[in-house]
Amino acid sequence: MSYLEFFGVLTGLAATWLSARAHIISWPVGIVNVALSFWLYYQVHLYPDMLLQVFFFATNLVGWWRWAHPKTFEADAKKELKVSFMKPAQLTRTILLAGSGTFLLGTFAGRLHEWFPKVFPAPSSFPFADSFIMVMSILATFYMIQKKIECWIIWMLVDLTATVLYYIKGIRFYSLEYLVFTGIVLMGFLHWVKEYRSYSSKPV
Repeated sequence: MSYLEFFGVLTGLAATWLSARAHIISWPVGIVNVALSFWLYYQVHLYPDMLLQVFFFATNLVGWWRWAHPKTFEADAKKELKVSFMKPAQLTRTILLAGSGTFLLGTFAGRLHEWFPKVFPAPSSFPFADSFIMVMSILATFYMIQKKIECWIIWMLVDLTATVLYYIKGIRFYSLEYLVFTGIVLMGFLHWVKEYRSYSSKPV
């Protein structure tokens, strides 16, 4: 296990725990995790995961701003964005995007070493499983920025897939991290549901 993997795991766990508690400091901690993970994934040839970190860097900035600057009707008692559920149309779009996105990105990732051999000297490992993680992570992050409770269900699918994939690839500490993430995700789901229900019990 490298120092890069070790500190990547620590910052990842911290950011996820803070998100589960709906704490806004999760976003800057996540930025540190993104930088560390980018280099680790490059080293083990998980290119979609590597490219995903560029997206995460931008969305951590957006999420930080969005949670801190809700519209008046979206604000909770802390003047931060409230949690809420998806609408049925959003759920349908999410399923369609997950399937089509995984297929297209997996096909693309499987050819990167042929198209850009100087940048990607080795074939992408498990391009479709890796692409599933990337596509679902993008969707989960988008809904987390909006504080949609279903984001935790999507994260559950991501974490279970990543646990197996990273174990196979030999980055066992990251595999263990994602197994722990699974438990934190369940806690986050329950905490957000509890917070959502608390809104109706508070006086207007």
